[in-house]
Amino acid sequence: MADRHVDFLLIGGGVASATAAKTLREEGATGSITIVSREIDPPYHRPPATKGYLQGAESKDDALVHPADWYAENDVELLSRVSVMGLDTDAHTATLSNKQTLSYGKALIATGAMVRRLGGVDGAQLDGIHYVRALGNSDAIRRDVEDVDRVVCIGGSYIGCEVAASLTALGKRVAIVLQEAEPLSGGFGLRAGVFFRDVLERHGVEIFGSDEIEAFLGDGDADDARVRAVTTRNGRELAAGAVVCGVGATPDVMLARKAGLALGEAGGVLCDARLKTSADDVYAAGDMCEYDSVVHGHALRIEHEDVAMTQGATAARNMLGQDVPYDTVPYFFSDLADWTSLEYVGPARSWNEELVVGSIPDGRFTIYYVDSGIVRGALTVGGHDDLERARQLIRSGERVSAGDLGAESYPA
Repeated sequence: MADRHVDFLLIGGGVASATAAKTLREEGATGSITIVSREIDPPYHRPPATKGYLQGAESKDDALVHPADWYAENDVELLSRVSVMGLDTDAHTATLSNKQTLSYGKALIATGAMVRRLGGVDGAQLDGIHYVRALGNSDAIRRDVEDVDRVVCIGGSYIGCEVAASLTALGKRVAIVLQEAEPLSGGFGLRAGVFFRDVLERHGVEIFGSDEIEAFLGDGDADDARVRAVTTRNGRELAAGAVVCGVGATPDVMLARKAGLALGEAGGVLCDARLKTSADDVYAAGDMCEYDSVVHGHALRIEHEDVAMTQGATAARNMLGQDVPYDTVPYFFSDLADWTSLEYVGPARSWNEELVVGSIPDGRFTIYYVDSGIVRGALTVGGHDDLERARQLIRSGERVSAGDLGAESYPA
């Protein structure tokens, strides 16, 4: 028998749950709402962890999704440092790590993703090797590099590039080792990657592309030995007083799998277009949500904050019976210190043509990623704002040409 009942159980302490709670109240929910979060802090935005918060320019309060007193003011129970250990979707009950059992009316699973670790690499246990998931990781990195001159970042996507820019802004010498030829080229292509390489290198960041980590070297044989260098597959040895790894993430579906929920090909919790899982009255949102996209016509799983927020809002509306599809065109954003900023809509899985509007050398441009005349994604840099037009084209599937957009055409 359950210890008590909640009308809306939100599992996970990130932006998806926080946004869902706010949407439920704004849309008229009067029932009880409980957020179960294993985090120490109230839900907060993750991007500052590699940008403003890491640089010391933003406080923890600045990063909060809602002010700390919002939850009590809106009658939302926030259980911090508590995990859901088991979910019985037939009985509509959840077993918590604090030994309570809750019955629920509707539930949202928003457990996010776990950082991928380089556990199989020699020396991965050395002190001074960091990963970024939470603000606490940023605190540890900032403390650790205080007396360090040189840092190596592993991975050339958002985390690696953002951390490299932030630590360079703090006066550190930083190198990036990445498997791709150019930074950020995995999602944006080589043309954009060359631009981002130029931005990073002009500010002193060293880029070692088409390479990967071979081993971490320590300063001794003791258990508390600290990293002093990294070696790469291409034979490089790079001095490193500290290392920050940004090599991807895996969806946290441990609870969902244990509960018997269906999983998708991308490893997320499989959902329909309304973010409903295979279990009655259970929805999903965020990094571990693999949903049937009415925009793209196939299942999609996205790891980015804006998607988690908008999915949390849509899931909340459907928990209230509104029956609305999640039809948002996914949006992404990033900053490299104050050197440049980017925004992106898509995502484009593949493309055979790039249509460029504006000037790449001047750092203010848009690249449309086009597959047989259909826009699949668009990247804007430096405030060159064509995003709304790109969203409309992605939704419509309308065929376009370079002339339609006033663009220069390049093969992908």
